[in-house]
Amino acid sequence: MASGNTYFDDMWTNLEAMDPPRNEEMLEVSEQVNDPAQNALKPNLTTVSSVRELLECPVCLNAMYPPIHQCSNGHTLCSGCKPRVHNRCPTCRHELGNIRCLALEKVAASLELPCKYQSFGCVGIYPYYSKLKHESQCVFRPYNCPYAGSECTVMGDIPYLVAHLKDDHKVDMHNGSTFNHRYVKSNPHEVENATWMLTVFSCFGQYFCLHFEAFQHGIAPVYIAFLRFMGDDTEAKNYSYSLEVGANARKMTWQGVPRSIRDSHKKVRDSFDGLIIQRNMALFFSGGDRKELKLRVTGRIWKEQ
Repeated sequence: MASGNTYFDDMWTNLEAMDPPRNEEMLEVSEQVNDPAQNALKPNLTTVSSVRELLECPVCLNAMYPPIHQCSNGHTLCSGCKPRVHNRCPTCRHELGNIRCLALEKVAASLELPCKYQSFGCVGIYPYYSKLKHESQCVFRPYNCPYAGSECTVMGDIPYLVAHLKDDHKVDMHNGSTFNHRYVKSNPHEVENATWMLTVFSCFGQYFCLHFEAFQHGIAPVYIAFLRFMGDDTEAKNYSYSLEVGANARKMTWQGVPRSIRDSHKKVRDSFDGLIIQRNMALFFSGGDRKELKLRVTGRIWKEQ
């Protein structure tokens, strides 16, 4: 009996010395095996990705919206590209006819996708056919570079564009809500729709772009100064600004609301939404022999209560 007890005592001691699996580890393994969400995640992502590829037009590479056309072999393309390929399928060269891919249109209607500006902060998920409209108005969509002196194609959020204007376009940066600028040009009779100056002001925790330029209006050149807000139009309406130019006991003033940089520089300029100075008046303000433009433009920005 003693020898039997010793045998079982030793076996029990050895079993106690072994490390049993911890509950946390068992739970972790169980979750990985039994969690249906994890098992279904990759197939679902793969399926959505595959459907999105099917909805990509092979010609323009944009997403397709009804009517989606197809050839007799089932190859699809968007309605915008159909006239461009002269009614020939770009994949197999068969005649397209007027066949619609109703099945693909119905599949698209069942999709919900993230906004393409997700990387800029938009967290919304939208039905496929509503996504395009949302993206055209999404508050997180990037802004175009407001520099008007070149066809700059840079886009980004406001902090990125401020750094871009400073580093790449060498734009003057100023702090404060008041300004006093002098614009000088040696030959004011030669105007070639050129932007003369862009200055960026930082005040009230926001950024504003002051434009001053000459452009041809009809047969006579005119000068315009206006302010744009680096943000959306709803925020721009919280601010006002005034501009003043003058000399020889005369002055011209302008007061308005800064336009958002969502509106292009050309759109604002061509709408005359700013301080407009005719060339004869600008030369009168400049004084002297009228052979040199010397304008001093002062102004201020304030926040409406």
